[in-house]
Amino acid sequence: MTYLQIIVLIFNIVSCIPSAASITKFDYWWIRGFDFPRIQISVLLLANIILALSVYDFMELWPYFMMLALILSLLYQLVLIFPYTYLAKKQVKNYGSQADEDMISILVSNVLMTNDKYHKILDLVKLRDPDILLTLETNKKWEDALSSLDSSYHYCVKIPLDNLYGMHLYSKLPLENTEIKYLITDEIPSIHGKIVLPNGHKICFHCLHPKPPSPTESKTSTNRDAELLLVGKEIKNDSDLVLVFGDLNDVAWSRTTKVFQKLSGLMDPRRGRGFFNTYNANHQLLRWPLDHVFHSDNFTLVAISRECNIGSDHFPMYIKLNYTPAAKSEQKELNIDMEEREWAESKIHKANPQEENLK
Repeated sequence: MTYLQIIVLIFNIVSCIPSAASITKFDYWWIRGFDFPRIQISVLLLANIILALSVYDFMELWPYFMMLALILSLLYQLVLIFPYTYLAKKQVKNYGSQADEDMISILVSNVLMTNDKYHKILDLVKLRDPDILLTLETNKKWEDALSSLDSSYHYCVKIPLDNLYGMHLYSKLPLENTEIKYLITDEIPSIHGKIVLPNGHKICFHCLHPKPPSPTESKTSTNRDAELLLVGKEIKNDSDLVLVFGDLNDVAWSRTTKVFQKLSGLMDPRRGRGFFNTYNANHQLLRWPLDHVFHSDNFTLVAISRECNIGSDHFPMYIKLNYTPAAKSEQKELNIDMEEREWAESKIHKANPQEENLK
């Protein structure tokens, strides 16, 4: 074996580690961190396959085993991200009519608490004119800077915090039964309630921003996973119309988000339409989708877009939906199996031992 082959072999082995680690169910932050950059890992694996084909002489068995490991690792990554490519089937149908009495538009923006470019989000709100605006990482300074919105958005829930988990909800549509909850810890709020559409239909909504698994935030993903899965469990008891939106600090293709979607029965409009990577706005090559809008199967999609940079490390996400009851029979939710249900139950119980088992 030549020195060049040894170096390439080391690169090959290292590039397979993320896939091997992701297969495990360990929730340590450094393992769950591999859930995020699957697009980048796929590119890295493809480069390693090309490099190995160029350097190995394949006169022995080990190059074949290494190539097999690389190919299997790449296939594993591609299977996970494929549903969010244009080649996959759309989970949510496009809305085809022009009537707008049943429409609702939502703008979700993690503004970055230290960002002082307040005018950029105000300009975006003026441009998009959403029915619902959710801002995250907003403290009292941000609340004051956005005070001009109060004249247009008469229904508000404001939680100014300096711990990066402040949350402000602005709505042009009436809100009912709004409640601020601390589902897992007393420092991470979430907002829940009902939005009343112009036609009188009421939408149960949940605004979330759980802690991410990281060495500075949370050593494991347990609390984040439990918050998402607990909401997914509660959604089964909600009304017919449901919205979940916010910075979930999890990617669309992770095990947690997929089980959340299966458990709740909610739709992801990004499936079959693209990644819509919202984080990190400051690094073009290191981006993944952290900001989400999930909805029940009786909505169809009018518009979805990742918005312009507002000075934050997150791009805002905009979505417009139409209440289309007829679509319920055509839009199929993902099915949850017993193993996934038991995994979700164990996650919730680990973070909140008082929570009842999933039914």
